Amino acid sequence: MKPANSLLANTGTTIFTVMSALAVRHQAINLGQGFPDTEGPADVVAAAAAALQDGRNQYPPLTGVPELRQAVAAANQRFYGLDIDADREVVVTSGATEAITASLMALIDPGDEVVLIEPLYDTYLPVVKLLGGVPKLVRLAPPEWELPRAELAAAFGPKTKAILLNSPMNPIGKVFSAEELGFIASLLEQHDAYAVCDEVYEHLVFDGLRHIPLMTLPGMRERCLRIGSAGKTFSLTGWKVGYITGPAALMGVVAKAHQNLTFTTAPNLQRAVALGLAKDDAYFAGLSADLQAQRDHLVTGLTAAGFKTLPSGGSYFVLADYAALDSDGDDAAFCMKLAERAGVVAIPLSAFYAGEKPRHHVRFAFCKQTHVLDEAITRLTRYFGAGQKTAQAALTAAD
Repeated sequence: MKPANSLLANTGTTIFTVMSALAVRHQAINLGQGFPDTEGPADVVAAAAAALQDGRNQYPPLTGVPELRQAVAAANQRFYGLDIDADREVVVTSGATEAITASLMALIDPGDEVVLIEPLYDTYLPVVKLLGGVPKLVRLAPPEWELPRAELAAAFGPKTKAILLNSPMNPIGKVFSAEELGFIASLLEQHDAYAVCDEVYEHLVFDGLRHIPLMTLPGMRERCLRIGSAGKTFSLTGWKVGYITGPAALMGVVAKAHQNLTFTTAPNLQRAVALGLAKDDAYFAGLSADLQAQRDHLVTGLTAAGFKTLPSGGSYFVLADYAALDSDGDDAAFCMKLAERAGVVAIPLSAFYAGEKPRHHVRFAFCKQTHVLDEAITRLTRYFGAGQKTAQAALTAAD
Protein backbone atom coordinates (compact mmCIF):
# COMPACT_ATOMS: atom_id res chain seq x y z
CA MET A 1 0.00 0.00 0.00
CA LYS A 2 1.18 3.53 -0.71
CA PRO A 3 1.96 5.44 2.48
CA ALA A 4 -0.32 8.08 3.97
CA ASN A 5 0.76 11.69 4.40
CA SER A 6 4.23 11.40 5.91
CA LEU A 7 4.00 14.47 8.15
CA LEU A 8 0.72 13.45 9.76
CA ALA A 9 1.63 9.75 9.89
CA ASN A 10 4.82 10.57 11.79
CA THR A 11 3.14 12.98 14.19
CA GLY A 12 2.65 11.36 17.57
CA THR A 13 -0.46 11.44 19.70
CA THR A 14 -0.81 14.89 21.23
CA ILE A 15 0.62 15.19 24.73
CA PHE A 16 -2.72 16.52 25.96
CA THR A 17 -4.46 13.28 24.97
CA VAL A 18 -1.70 11.19 26.55
CA MET A 19 -1.77 13.05 29.85
CA SER A 20 -5.56 13.18 30.04
CA ALA A 21 -5.66 9.41 29.57
CA LEU A 22 -3.14 9.10 32.42
CA ALA A 23 -5.39 11.23 34.59
CA VAL A 24 -8.28 8.84 34.04
CA ARG A 25 -6.15 5.74 34.55
CA HIS A 26 -4.68 6.94 37.84
CA GLN A 27 -7.67 8.99 39.02
CA ALA A 28 -5.37 11.99 38.98
CA ILE A 29 -6.43 15.63 39.04
CA ASN A 30 -6.06 16.94 35.51
CA LEU A 31 -4.26 20.29 35.56
CA GLY A 32 -2.92 19.50 32.10
CA GLN A 33 -5.57 20.40 29.53
CA GLY A 34 -6.54 24.05 29.42
CA PHE A 35 -10.27 24.12 29.82
CA PRO A 36 -12.43 25.37 32.72
CA ASP A 37 -14.39 22.85 34.76
CA THR A 38 -17.39 25.17 35.15
CA GLU A 39 -20.09 26.27 32.72
CA GLY A 40 -19.91 29.63 31.01
CA PRO A 41 -22.35 32.50 31.56
CA ALA A 42 -25.90 31.21 32.07
CA ASP A 43 -27.45 33.83 29.79
CA VAL A 44 -25.13 32.89 26.92
CA VAL A 45 -25.89 29.18 27.34
CA ALA A 46 -29.63 29.93 27.54
CA ALA A 47 -29.42 31.99 24.37
CA ALA A 48 -27.81 29.07 22.51
CA ALA A 49 -30.52 26.71 23.73
CA ALA A 50 -33.31 29.11 22.75
CA ALA A 51 -31.77 29.69 19.33
CA LEU A 52 -32.12 25.99 18.52
CA GLN A 53 -35.90 26.47 18.63
CA ASP A 54 -36.19 29.58 16.46
CA GLY A 55 -36.32 27.82 13.10
CA ARG A 56 -32.92 28.98 11.81
CA ASN A 57 -30.89 25.78 11.85
CA GLN A 58 -29.86 25.52 8.20
CA TYR A 59 -26.57 26.74 6.76
CA PRO A 60 -25.82 30.26 7.98
CA PRO A 61 -23.80 32.66 5.82
CA LEU A 62 -20.29 31.48 5.02
CA THR A 63 -18.61 34.32 6.90
CA GLY A 64 -20.90 34.06 9.95
CA VAL A 65 -24.33 35.24 11.00
CA PRO A 66 -24.71 39.04 10.78
CA GLU A 67 -25.36 39.34 14.54
CA LEU A 68 -21.99 37.82 15.43
CA ARG A 69 -20.00 39.63 12.76
CA GLN A 70 -21.47 42.90 13.98
CA ALA A 71 -20.71 41.95 17.61
CA VAL A 72 -17.09 41.15 16.73
CA ALA A 73 -16.73 44.49 14.95
CA ALA A 74 -18.28 46.30 17.92
CA ALA A 75 -15.96 44.52 20.36
CA ASN A 76 -12.93 45.56 18.33
CA GLN A 77 -14.08 49.17 18.57
CA ARG A 78 -15.05 48.95 22.24
CA PHE A 79 -11.87 47.36 23.55
CA TYR A 80 -9.21 48.53 21.08
CA GLY A 81 -10.56 51.47 19.08
CA LEU A 82 -10.44 49.52 15.81
CA ASP A 83 -12.97 50.45 13.11
CA ILE A 84 -14.01 47.18 11.49
CA ASP A 85 -16.40 46.59 8.60
CA ALA A 86 -18.59 43.73 9.86
CA ASP A 87 -19.55 42.69 6.32
CA ARG A 88 -16.08 42.62 4.77
CA GLU A 89 -13.54 42.29 7.58
CA VAL A 90 -14.84 39.52 9.88
CA VAL A 91 -15.02 35.75 9.31
CA VAL A 92 -16.47 33.37 11.91
CA THR A 93 -14.77 29.97 12.16
CA SER A 94 -15.28 26.66 13.91
CA GLY A 95 -12.85 27.44 16.67
CA ALA A 96 -9.58 29.34 16.83
CA THR A 97 -7.55 26.38 15.61
CA GLU A 98 -9.48 26.52 12.35
CA ALA A 99 -9.01 30.28 12.33
CA ILE A 100 -5.23 29.84 12.57
CA THR A 101 -5.25 27.29 9.77
CA ALA A 102 -7.50 29.39 7.52
CA SER A 103 -5.34 32.48 8.11
CA LEU A 104 -2.14 30.64 7.23
CA MET A 105 -3.81 29.09 4.18
CA ALA A 106 -4.77 32.57 3.01
CA LEU A 107 -1.18 33.82 3.24
CA ILE A 108 1.29 31.04 2.57
CA ASP A 109 2.50 29.62 -0.71
CA PRO A 110 4.94 26.67 -0.74
CA GLY A 111 8.42 27.92 0.07
CA ASP A 112 7.28 30.97 2.01
CA GLU A 113 8.98 31.40 5.38
CA VAL A 114 6.96 31.81 8.56
CA VAL A 115 8.52 33.06 11.79
CA LEU A 116 7.37 31.09 14.86
CA ILE A 117 8.19 31.86 18.48
CA GLU A 118 8.98 28.98 20.85
CA PRO A 119 7.55 27.69 23.07
CA LEU A 120 4.55 27.39 20.80
CA TYR A 121 1.09 25.85 20.63
CA ASP A 122 1.47 22.42 19.06
CA THR A 123 -0.77 23.13 16.04
CA TYR A 124 1.40 25.90 14.59
CA LEU A 125 4.35 23.93 13.26
CA PRO A 126 2.43 21.07 11.56
CA VAL A 127 0.05 23.47 9.80
CA VAL A 128 2.90 25.60 8.44
CA LYS A 129 4.64 22.47 7.16
CA LEU A 130 1.45 20.97 5.66
CA LEU A 131 1.00 24.17 3.66
CA GLY A 132 4.56 23.92 2.33
CA GLY A 133 5.77 26.80 4.46
CA VAL A 134 9.27 26.93 5.90
CA PRO A 135 9.29 27.53 9.68
CA LYS A 136 11.91 29.87 11.12
CA LEU A 137 12.01 29.29 14.87
CA VAL A 138 12.97 31.91 17.44
CA ARG A 139 13.24 30.84 21.07
CA LEU A 140 12.30 32.74 24.22
CA ALA A 141 14.25 31.85 27.37
CA PRO A 142 13.01 31.47 30.95
CA PRO A 143 12.40 32.90 33.42
CA GLU A 144 11.48 36.33 31.98
CA TRP A 145 10.80 35.23 28.38
CA GLU A 146 12.11 38.50 26.91
CA LEU A 147 11.94 38.91 23.14
CA PRO A 148 15.44 38.20 21.68
CA ARG A 149 15.54 41.06 19.22
CA ALA A 150 18.72 40.13 17.38
CA GLU A 151 17.59 36.53 16.87
CA LEU A 152 14.14 37.65 15.75
CA ALA A 153 15.57 40.12 13.25
CA ALA A 154 17.85 37.40 11.88
CA ALA A 155 14.85 35.10 11.31
CA PHE A 156 13.31 37.60 8.86
CA GLY A 157 14.50 37.70 5.27
CA PRO A 158 13.43 38.07 1.63
CA LYS A 159 11.26 34.94 1.78
CA THR A 160 9.44 35.85 5.01
CA LYS A 161 5.69 35.92 4.42
CA ALA A 162 4.41 36.09 8.00
CA ILE A 163 4.97 35.78 11.70
CA LEU A 164 2.57 33.80 13.89
CA LEU A 165 2.29 35.77 17.13
CA ASN A 166 0.54 34.44 20.24
CA SER A 167 -0.18 36.97 23.01
CA PRO A 168 -1.07 36.27 25.77
CA MET A 169 1.07 33.26 25.11
CA ASN A 170 0.37 29.56 25.63
CA PRO A 171 2.10 27.88 27.46
CA ILE A 172 4.11 30.54 29.31
CA GLY A 173 1.54 33.28 29.99
CA LYS A 174 3.70 35.99 28.42
CA VAL A 175 1.95 39.23 27.43
CA PHE A 176 3.99 41.07 24.82
CA SER A 177 4.80 44.66 25.74
CA ALA A 178 4.20 47.72 23.59
CA GLU A 179 7.95 47.99 22.99
CA GLU A 180 8.23 44.36 21.88
CA LEU A 181 5.22 44.73 19.59
CA GLY A 182 6.74 47.89 18.12
CA PHE A 183 9.90 46.00 17.26
CA ILE A 184 7.90 43.23 15.59
CA ALA A 185 5.92 45.82 13.66
CA SER A 186 9.13 47.40 12.37
CA LEU A 187 10.30 44.02 11.05
CA LEU A 188 6.98 43.41 9.30
CA GLU A 189 7.21 46.77 7.54
CA GLN A 190 10.86 46.30 6.67
CA HIS A 191 10.25 42.89 5.10
CA ASP A 192 6.72 43.52 3.76
CA ALA A 193 5.32 40.64 5.81
CA TYR A 194 2.05 39.82 7.59
CA ALA A 195 1.15 38.72 11.10
CA VAL A 196 -1.30 36.02 12.14
CA CYS A 197 -2.16 37.10 15.68
CA ASP A 198 -3.47 34.36 17.96
CA GLU A 199 -5.16 36.44 20.68
CA VAL A 200 -7.54 33.87 22.14
CA TYR A 201 -6.56 34.84 25.72
CA GLU A 202 -7.07 38.57 25.07
CA HIS A 203 -9.44 38.99 28.04
CA LEU A 204 -7.42 36.78 30.40
CA VAL A 205 -4.69 39.23 31.44
CA PHE A 206 -3.49 39.82 35.00
CA ASP A 207 -1.51 42.11 37.32
CA GLY A 208 -2.60 45.31 35.65
CA LEU A 209 -1.05 44.31 32.34
CA ARG A 210 -2.82 45.32 29.14
CA HIS A 211 -3.34 43.25 26.05
CA ILE A 212 -2.34 45.26 22.99
CA PRO A 213 -3.34 43.85 19.60
CA LEU A 214 -0.52 44.22 17.09
CA MET A 215 -3.20 45.43 14.68
CA THR A 216 -3.57 48.67 16.67
CA LEU A 217 0.02 49.77 16.02
CA PRO A 218 0.78 52.29 13.23
CA GLY A 219 1.01 50.62 9.83
CA MET A 220 -0.29 47.27 11.09
CA ARG A 221 -3.99 47.56 10.24
CA GLU A 222 -3.47 46.08 6.76
CA ARG A 223 -0.87 43.50 7.80
CA CYS A 224 -2.64 41.65 10.62
CA LEU A 225 -5.18 38.85 10.90
CA ARG A 226 -6.46 38.95 14.48
CA ILE A 227 -7.97 35.79 15.99
CA GLY A 228 -10.36 35.62 18.94
CA SER A 229 -12.07 32.74 20.72
CA ALA A 230 -15.51 32.51 22.29
CA GLY A 231 -14.37 29.32 24.01
CA LYS A 232 -11.74 31.17 26.04
CA THR A 233 -13.70 34.40 26.54
CA PHE A 234 -16.84 32.66 27.80
CA SER A 235 -15.41 29.43 29.28
CA LEU A 236 -17.22 27.39 26.62
CA THR A 237 -14.32 25.63 24.92
CA GLY A 238 -16.48 22.83 23.52
CA TRP A 239 -18.47 25.24 21.39
CA LYS A 240 -15.54 25.83 19.02
CA VAL A 241 -16.48 29.32 17.86
CA GLY A 242 -13.65 31.56 16.71
CA TYR A 243 -13.45 34.75 14.69
CA ILE A 244 -10.89 36.46 12.49
CA THR A 245 -10.64 40.19 11.96
CA GLY A 246 -8.51 41.63 9.17
CA PRO A 247 -8.31 43.91 6.15
CA ALA A 248 -10.90 43.29 3.46
CA ALA A 249 -8.20 42.53 0.87
CA LEU A 250 -7.09 39.50 2.91
CA MET A 251 -10.41 38.47 4.42
CA GLY A 252 -11.86 37.50 1.06
CA VAL A 253 -9.07 34.93 0.75
CA VAL A 254 -9.52 33.86 4.38
CA ALA A 255 -13.20 33.22 3.63
CA LYS A 256 -12.22 30.95 0.73
CA ALA A 257 -9.93 28.97 3.03
CA HIS A 258 -12.71 28.72 5.62
CA GLN A 259 -15.08 27.50 2.89
CA ASN A 260 -12.72 24.62 2.16
CA LEU A 261 -12.23 23.67 5.80
CA THR A 262 -15.59 23.74 7.57
CA PHE A 263 -17.69 26.15 5.47
CA THR A 264 -19.64 27.39 8.48
CA THR A 265 -20.30 27.14 12.22
CA ALA A 266 -23.40 26.21 14.24
CA PRO A 267 -25.80 29.19 13.91
CA ASN A 268 -27.34 28.93 17.39
CA LEU A 269 -23.88 29.11 18.99
CA GLN A 270 -22.98 32.10 16.86
CA ARG A 271 -26.03 34.03 17.96
CA ALA A 272 -25.33 33.20 21.61
CA VAL A 273 -21.74 34.38 21.31
CA ALA A 274 -23.00 37.65 19.83
CA LEU A 275 -24.98 38.18 23.01
CA GLY A 276 -21.89 37.36 25.07
CA LEU A 277 -19.65 39.87 23.32
CA ALA A 278 -22.13 42.60 24.24
CA LYS A 279 -21.93 41.84 27.97
CA ASP A 280 -20.98 44.74 30.22
CA ASP A 281 -17.45 45.59 31.32
CA ALA A 282 -18.01 43.94 34.70
CA TYR A 283 -18.13 40.51 33.07
CA PHE A 284 -14.78 40.88 31.33
CA ALA A 285 -13.12 42.43 34.39
CA GLY A 286 -14.54 39.68 36.59
CA LEU A 287 -13.29 36.95 34.29
CA SER A 288 -9.75 38.29 34.54
CA ALA A 289 -9.93 38.91 38.29
CA ASP A 290 -11.29 35.44 39.03
CA LEU A 291 -8.60 33.73 36.98
CA GLN A 292 -5.87 35.85 38.58
CA ALA A 293 -7.10 34.72 42.00
CA GLN A 294 -7.03 31.08 40.84
CA ARG A 295 -3.51 31.57 39.49
CA ASP A 296 -2.33 33.05 42.78
CA HIS A 297 -3.96 30.24 44.74
CA LEU A 298 -2.21 27.57 42.70
CA VAL A 299 1.11 29.41 42.75
CA THR A 300 1.01 29.55 46.55
CA GLY A 301 0.35 25.83 46.71
CA LEU A 302 3.04 24.93 44.18
CA THR A 303 5.57 27.01 46.08
CA ALA A 304 4.67 25.25 49.33
CA ALA A 305 5.22 21.90 47.61
CA GLY A 306 8.73 22.91 46.52
CA PHE A 307 8.21 24.14 42.96
CA LYS A 308 9.57 27.45 41.71
CA THR A 309 6.92 29.19 39.62
CA LEU A 310 7.57 31.53 36.72
CA PRO A 311 5.68 34.75 35.95
CA SER A 312 2.35 34.35 34.16
CA GLY A 313 0.73 37.56 32.96
CA GLY A 314 -2.18 35.93 31.14
CA SER A 315 -3.85 32.76 29.79
CA TYR A 316 -4.91 29.68 31.80
CA PHE A 317 -1.39 28.53 32.62
CA VAL A 318 1.56 28.85 34.95
CA LEU A 319 4.95 27.19 34.51
CA ALA A 320 6.81 25.59 37.39
CA ASP A 321 10.48 24.65 37.69
CA TYR A 322 10.80 21.30 39.47
CA ALA A 323 14.63 21.16 39.60
CA ALA A 324 14.62 21.28 43.41
CA LEU A 325 12.34 18.23 43.51
CA ASP A 326 13.92 16.01 40.88
CA SER A 327 17.34 16.38 39.31
CA ASP A 328 16.25 14.46 36.20
CA GLY A 329 15.78 16.92 33.35
CA ASP A 330 13.29 14.74 31.45
CA ASP A 331 10.10 16.69 31.98
CA ALA A 332 7.92 14.12 30.20
CA ALA A 333 9.12 11.38 32.56
CA PHE A 334 8.56 13.68 35.53
CA CYS A 335 4.97 14.32 34.46
CA MET A 336 4.37 10.58 34.13
CA LYS A 337 5.64 10.07 37.66
CA LEU A 338 3.61 13.00 38.93
CA ALA A 339 0.42 11.47 37.54
CA GLU A 340 1.14 7.97 38.80
CA ARG A 341 2.52 8.76 42.25
CA ALA A 342 1.25 12.20 43.25
CA GLY A 343 -2.10 11.95 41.46
CA VAL A 344 -1.78 15.28 39.62
CA VAL A 345 -1.38 15.77 35.87
CA ALA A 346 0.75 18.52 34.32
CA ILE A 347 2.13 19.04 30.80
CA PRO A 348 5.87 18.92 30.04
CA LEU A 349 7.15 22.18 28.59
CA SER A 350 9.19 20.22 26.04
CA ALA A 351 5.93 19.44 24.19
CA PHE A 352 5.92 23.06 23.00
CA TYR A 353 9.36 22.97 21.34
CA ALA A 354 10.96 21.50 18.24
CA GLY A 355 14.53 20.26 18.43
CA GLU A 356 16.53 20.83 21.62
CA LYS A 357 14.21 21.35 24.55
CA PRO A 358 14.50 23.14 27.90
CA ARG A 359 14.84 21.14 31.10
CA HIS A 360 12.81 20.73 34.30
CA HIS A 361 9.74 22.88 33.54
CA VAL A 362 6.09 21.79 33.52
CA ARG A 363 2.83 23.60 32.77
CA PHE A 364 -0.14 23.62 35.17
CA ALA A 365 -3.63 24.90 34.26
CA PHE A 366 -5.31 26.95 36.98
CA CYS A 367 -8.71 27.40 35.25
CA LYS A 368 -10.31 24.98 37.70
CA GLN A 369 -12.64 25.26 40.67
CA THR A 370 -11.01 26.17 43.97
CA HIS A 371 -11.76 22.83 45.61
CA VAL A 372 -10.05 21.05 42.68
CA LEU A 373 -6.97 23.25 43.02
CA ASP A 374 -7.02 22.65 46.79
CA GLU A 375 -7.02 18.89 46.32
CA ALA A 376 -4.18 19.10 43.80
CA ILE A 377 -2.18 21.26 46.20
CA THR A 378 -2.85 18.82 49.04
CA ARG A 379 -1.61 15.90 46.95
CA LEU A 380 1.50 17.73 45.79
CA THR A 381 2.34 19.02 49.26
CA ARG A 382 1.84 15.56 50.72
CA TYR A 383 4.08 14.04 48.09
CA PHE A 384 6.80 16.68 47.98
CA GLY A 385 6.31 19.20 50.75
CA ALA A 386 7.12 17.57 54.10
CA GLY A 387 9.58 15.03 52.76
CA GLN A 388 11.08 16.38 49.59
CA LYS A 389 14.28 14.36 50.00
CA THR A 390 12.30 11.17 50.47
CA ALA A 391 10.14 11.93 47.48
CA GLN A 392 13.17 12.68 45.35
CA ALA A 393 14.76 9.40 46.37
CA ALA A 394 11.56 7.54 45.54
CA LEU A 395 11.38 9.13 42.11
CA THR A 396 15.03 8.33 41.41
CA ALA A 397 14.64 4.71 42.57
CA ALA A 398 11.61 4.25 40.34
CA ASP A 399 13.61 5.03 37.20
